[in-house]
Amino acid sequence: MEHILLHWISQYKYLGIFILLMLGIVGVPIPDETLLALTGYLLVKGRLAMLPAFASAISGSLCGITLSYMLGRSGGYYLIHTYGYKIGITAEKIAQAGLWLDRTGKWALAIGYFIPGVRHLTALTAGATRMKYHHFAAYAYSGGIIWSTLFILAGYFFGKGWDGTSAEIHHWVLAASGAIVCFLLIYYRIKRKRSKN
Repeated sequence: MEHILLHWISQYKYLGIFILLMLGIVGVPIPDETLLALTGYLLVKGRLAMLPAFASAISGSLCGITLSYMLGRSGGYYLIHTYGYKIGITAEKIAQAGLWLDRTGKWALAIGYFIPGVRHLTALTAGATRMKYHHFAAYAYSGGIIWSTLFILAGYFFGKGWDGTSAEIHHWVLAASGAIVCFLLIYYRIKRKRSKN
């Protein structure tokens, strides 16, 4: 897979990074973390420039999460309200999900970026429950900026020791994802305890 990603980035450069990340966030099966790490790796090799690489990656992830939110707000909202009762999704459950997202679940928009599969669903759910856009943007966009930056930096700083194989890249991506998720969960629990006191 990394050969396909390298081909896209080599041929289309920053536009390729933008399009691949946007599609990956929406749900197309593209290994987003590997793409970001490869971007950092190519920065080390001098094949990409720092500012446009970061700008294309961050804007691609933010456009993708916004598109997912809009799909959830239009199509997802319609489908849930029209056919949701057939699988036990009532108006009351939708309202409860919306309240949960507004109170606590908005953190899932930021943390969800670091959990493959979850980031695709959080924005759709936020849109389908009609979460206010400014709440969505505050958490989803900050999460997207942090996520993109950290994985590009991981590829940049560890890139010198990579052999360029998918196994090596996958190892670093998993290690970085695990460390970041643990840190964010600990931070969230500490903040929640302080707010209760």
